[in-house]
Amino acid sequence: MESFFICGGNKLEGELDIQTSKNAVLPILAGSILCEEDIIIHKFPKYEDTLTMLKILEDLGAKTYIYEEDVKIECGSIQKSEIPVNLASKIRSSIFSLGAILSRFKKAKVPYPGGCAIGARPIDLHIKGLKQLGAKIVDKHGFLYCDGSNMKSSVVNIDFPSVGATENIILASVFLKGRTKIINCAKEPEIVDLANFLNSLGAKIYGAGDSIIEIEGVEKLHGGEYTPITDRIITGTYVLATLMCGGDVTLNKVNSDHIASLMHNLKNNCCKITVKGDKLRVIANKRPKAISKIETQPYPGFPTDLQPQIMAMLSIARGTSVVVENLFESRFKHIGELKKLGADILVNDKTAIIKGKNMLYGANVICQDLRGGAGLVLAGLVAKGYTTVDDIFHIDRGYYHMEKDLQCLGANIERITKA
Repeated sequence: MESFFICGGNKLEGELDIQTSKNAVLPILAGSILCEEDIIIHKFPKYEDTLTMLKILEDLGAKTYIYEEDVKIECGSIQKSEIPVNLASKIRSSIFSLGAILSRFKKAKVPYPGGCAIGARPIDLHIKGLKQLGAKIVDKHGFLYCDGSNMKSSVVNIDFPSVGATENIILASVFLKGRTKIINCAKEPEIVDLANFLNSLGAKIYGAGDSIIEIEGVEKLHGGEYTPITDRIITGTYVLATLMCGGDVTLNKVNSDHIASLMHNLKNNCCKITVKGDKLRVIANKRPKAISKIETQPYPGFPTDLQPQIMAMLSIARGTSVVVENLFESRFKHIGELKKLGADILVNDKTAIIKGKNMLYGANVICQDLRGGAGLVLAGLVAKGYTTVDDIFHIDRGYYHMEKDLQCLGANIERITKA
């Protein structure tokens, strides 16, 4: 079992390049199923989730080649329309493959997806959307048996602006004759990136980033090369780490618009944040202040994927803060572990009240999901003494060697193997 061993108290100083977005690359990889020519993805991030998605493509018949920074996918050899249980159980994003497989082969057999245990996260929105396109879907023995032979362009209404459902319906609509309109779409930057990727290969997708997206069907996609966006959640994580630890950090290859909600909440919060092009600099030398109330919302609201990290920051802030989690009912699992470090947090249903403490103290904590684990690492960076974060395979799903990033900035953190 691998763990992080942290000695808290170091300030963070230096520069760091932000890695490519996991949540952008995963649907892009699923989108490669639509192609019969080769795809090259530049700046490919080697997170556990993206590597698992490559294995799914390989199981479907693709040939993949990972280079130092890029990955090449030979899509023409994809023949299968079924995703194996052992791979689908590892990542929720395996469900993105459903729309793409249906679009290419007009049939699919897909098991229910896995991923972090942060709530129910039902896929009913995906299924309902695909049915509005004419797909016949039967749920049987833990599998979705899908018949897309009668799919056609249509108007699809999504009950809630789900990122995954929006992406799946886009992928399913690329080859449908006529014009498909998707209403109440999610607006995340990763959806814009998926549309830009598909459009670069010959798709005709309009309105990504708005609440209504339209897709004009095309006969086929050609191959090509693409560089996905960088990760806004990793960016936000290291902004918060700097605010907590103090110091002077410059993050490169950042799109500051993608973290506007975080920037808004940190305005006048004992730090100076400046943006110049794709460089974001954070200077912090004082204890952060409490934030009266933060509520997670779909983009462009405050992201649920930064909720544990900002809660870690608020646990050492001056004053009392309130965090409301509106998206996932089980995304407070990290609170019990933060309390082991000395955090003062009271939970009532989906609301957490955080009374900032002058000091946290090192302890042995357990990572239970990806973003919660990142929050525990941030708390360990400021805790007095030594902190061990166990089960960091969760963190590896969305951060590539997080410890190396933090070491680069001066943190005292190591990856260790425990018996």
